[in-house]
Amino acid sequence: MSLPPVLVCAVAVALYALGRRGRTRLWREVSFYSGVLLAFAVLEPPFDDWADKWLSAHMSQHIVLMTVVPPLVVLGRPWPRMWLPFPLSARRVVGGGLSRSAAFRRSAGFVKRPPVALVVQSAAVGIWHVPQLYDAAARSESIHVLEHVCFVAPALVFWGALLDAPPVRARIDHLHRAIWFTAAMIPSWILAVMLAFASAPLYAVYPSMTDQQVAAGVMWVPGSLAYFIAALAAFYRWLEPGVADASPPVEPRPEELSWA
Repeated sequence: MSLPPVLVCAVAVALYALGRRGRTRLWREVSFYSGVLLAFAVLEPPFDDWADKWLSAHMSQHIVLMTVVPPLVVLGRPWPRMWLPFPLSARRVVGGGLSRSAAFRRSAGFVKRPPVALVVQSAAVGIWHVPQLYDAAARSESIHVLEHVCFVAPALVFWGALLDAPPVRARIDHLHRAIWFTAAMIPSWILAVMLAFASAPLYAVYPSMTDQQVAAGVMWVPGSLAYFIAALAAFYRWLEPGVADASPPVEPRPEELSWA
């Protein structure tokens, strides 16, 4: 039995609110809460019921979970703020253990690299859109939850790295950020082409060819929009005088305290 979205969203909101320390920025607070609210909206009825009936709605659900919710959440700088409400003793034990683990540090450092995060995210999209797996997710609630986790988790790492949300921030210049955001659009374009030009419906649970072509349009345009905006913003930052050759500044974040 899977946890209902309302419970997951409520816990996330509670941890973020209770972890508030010192000065905060209102726009970060609004960004995080908006991301959680959007996740709740697309995972609960009536949107979730529409996703059971139409591939285009199901595709829209995935687009929101991968390209809208993650950037909004990570712009709120939730890590390690959501860790702070836990008892100090527990934080020291867990945080100290992880910080002393060389294997964990190497693995975390490897996964948060933009090319690796992009490959993992793209692989999740490709694998879960194999007809047999997609049909299984549409028929089984537990598999559907697993599918969403496989979409959201890599997306949080990818967006977190490129939007400088510690501890997964990628210390690269803005031009490279623009390049990786642009590259992230390619998997959705490939999938859109496959859906649009297929000679028959690919998924047994969604037998309408018109619906499949609308879903292709969703993947092509809305599915690329967030990446396009992020790439354009990063490229614009790179063009700013004195920014192109410099590492992105590390802004003070008094609300982000130690993991331990």
